[in-house]
Amino acid sequence: MNPRKLTIFSDGASQGNPGRAAIGAVLRDEKGKVVATISEFIGQATNNQAEYRAIIAALEAAVSLGAEAVEVKADSELVVEQLNGRYKVKKASLRPLYQEIVRLTGALQSFSISHIPREQNREADRLANKALASKGD
Repeated sequence: MNPRKLTIFSDGASQGNPGRAAIGAVLRDEKGKVVATISEFIGQATNNQAEYRAIIAALEAAVSLGAEAVEVKADSELVVEQLNGRYKVKKASLRPLYQEIVRLTGALQSFSISHIPREQNREADRLANKALASKGD
């Protein structure tokens, strides 16, 4: 399978800031069919780090699937605005994550990211929270 264009819904979750964290993402093809999902516990991270890491994991999956164009939809306004260049990446802990996304998107013909309300990101949120719950203490 080689979907040319993918839409990614991504989310990160953290219990505490920083705290136990997980990521979730749904990758859909041009027809809206789910081609991959991600639900992974990532250890200790801030919520913003988890948001970035969810996008990174989803982009890695998209590139491995052969995607040429990717549209990311995320409910983290900060991360979306930083990746769109409207906010500066001030936190040193976020800079390498930001740079990794820039590197990954360089392999694509087109990339865009937009902010969506949390209500439109329920599936990615569910996947992140599922991974967080599966690592319960």
